[in-house]
Amino acid sequence: MKALKLIGLAMGASFALSASAYAQDITIAVAGPMTGSESAFGRQMKNGAEQAVADLNAAGGVLGKKIALQSNDDACDPKQARSVAEKIAGSKIPFVAGHFCSSSSIPASEAYADGNVLQITPASTNPLFTERKLWNVARVCGRDDQQGLVAADFIMKNYKGKNVAILNDKTTYGKGLADETKKALNKAGFQEKMFESYNKGDKDFNSIVSRLKRDNIDLVYVGGYHQEAGLILRQMRDQGLQTVLMAGDAMNDKEFASITGPAAEGTLFTFGPDPRNKPTAKAIVEKFKAKNIDPEGYTLYTYAAMQVWSQAVAKAGTTDAKKVMDTIKAGEWDTVLGKMAFDAKGDIKAIDYVVYKWDNKGNYTEINPKGS
Repeated sequence: MKALKLIGLAMGASFALSASAYAQDITIAVAGPMTGSESAFGRQMKNGAEQAVADLNAAGGVLGKKIALQSNDDACDPKQARSVAEKIAGSKIPFVAGHFCSSSSIPASEAYADGNVLQITPASTNPLFTERKLWNVARVCGRDDQQGLVAADFIMKNYKGKNVAILNDKTTYGKGLADETKKALNKAGFQEKMFESYNKGDKDFNSIVSRLKRDNIDLVYVGGYHQEAGLILRQMRDQGLQTVLMAGDAMNDKEFASITGPAAEGTLFTFGPDPRNKPTAKAIVEKFKAKNIDPEGYTLYTYAAMQVWSQAVAKAGTTDAKKVMDTIKAGEWDTVLGKMAFDAKGDIKAIDYVVYKWDNKGNYTEINPKGS
C-alpha cells in the first residue's frame, strides 16, 4: 500500500510539473474554415501556422517561452466565427491568425477587440475589416478595392468593346469584390452587360449560364469562392459556352482544378505575386516541400502573420495585445513575403496584385496584368 501511495505521489508530482511547464507556454491561435466548402484554405492556414510555430520554438520560442498553437474551425460561418472568437478571448489568448472569410473576420474582430486579442488576418480582403477603427486588427494581404482595380484594368485593356458580365455570391467577400470591380470599370467608362447574384452553396447555374449565352458574354467576372466558380465554369462548357471566367484570390487553390478538370484552362484570377517565388521564402518553401506540402495560396501569408506578431512581441517585451499592436504599426518586419509595414488602420503599406491564368494541367502562371 505504501509503495502504491509513493507511486501515486510521484505520478501526481510528475503531472503537476508537466502541467506547470505547459502553463508556461504562450498559447496562440489560428482560426479559419477547417471544415466546409472552403476547408482547402483552412488547411493552407493551418499548415502555415504550424510551420511558423515549429520554427519559432526551434529558435527558442518567444520571450523565453515555447509557443503552443490552438486550431479553431469557423467553417466560414459568421455566427460560428463569433463563437470561436469569444472562446479564444475567454481563454486569454493574446493573438489569433485568422480568419479566412471576410464574413467571419469582421464579426470575430469585435469579440477580439472586447477580449484584448490581437487579430491578423492572412486572407480577409474586404475593406470594412480595417475601416472600423478597431485597435486590434491588421492584415498581411491586400484589399478588394485594390484587387478590383487590377481586375478592372485587365478587363479594360483586354476586353474593350466586348460583353462582360459580373456575378457575385452575396457574401461579404464575393459581393464586396464584385462591387469594387464594377465600380472601377464604371468609373473608367466601361459598362457591364449583366450584373447578377447567386447564393453561396448553389449547385445549379444553368439559368445564369443561359443568360450568359443569350447575351453573348465574352468574359464573366465572378466575385465568390472556388467551389461555385468551378461549377459555373463546368456548366458553361457543358452548354458549349467558351466565355472566359475571371475571379479573385479565392481561386488560389488547386482544388479549383479538381472541380473543373481541363476546363480550367484559360481561367483568370487576381492574387499577389506568388510568395513561393520570393527569395525571402526560399528556405521555408523547402521545409514545406520536404513534408510534401505545397505552400500555395495563403499558407505563407499565415506564416508571415505569425512572424509579424512574434517579432513585435520580442521588440515590445510583452504579449499584451495593445502594446504589441502599437509596436507592429510603428515598425517594419521581416517576413517570408518580404519587409512589411502597416498603416494606422492595420493595412500593409505596400501591396501589389497581378493576374494569373490556369492551364489544362491544374497549374497557374502569372501573366502581365497590363495584358498583351
